[in-house]
Amino acid sequence: MKKFTYAAVTPPGHGTPALAFGKHVVRMTATNTGGSLGMFEAHVPAGEGPPLHVHEREDELIRVLAGRFGFWCAGDYVELTDGGCIALPRGVPHRFRNIGKAEGHLMVVVTPGGFEDFFSIVELSRPETPEQIASVAKGFGLTFLPDDDRQVA
Repeated sequence: MKKFTYAAVTPPGHGTPALAFGKHVVRMTATNTGGSLGMFEAHVPAGEGPPLHVHEREDELIRVLAGRFGFWCAGDYVELTDGGCIALPRGVPHRFRNIGKAEGHLMVVVTPGGFEDFFSIVELSRPETPEQIASVAKGFGLTFLPDDDRQVA
């Protein structure tokens, strides 16, 4: 991996599609940034979002590019729309859901980089059972947790 001493650039309309768990477009990888960060866009259908989970390795910064999302982190809940941002710390359970009526669009930055490859690996390996998915996730320091009683607004 090259040291991050140069600009990492993804022109408009470029990126690597990854279709596991919805449509994602990987815009920057740890390889492009000397491991400093990774960035991807997520297109999230109305009513959808990941289950409660924990990242052990990276912090996440999410910017809502379009739509309305609810975010749960530890005991907090916040709703954000176009332009809103949230930073989610590693090691803390969190989740989000598109609470709007149309597909939403997020930009996600992870630091350090590496997690952005998760969706491509899932797409390639095609795990079929929850146990197989959990095994792939574990390789990325990701743990899915049982959903609690928090309701989506």
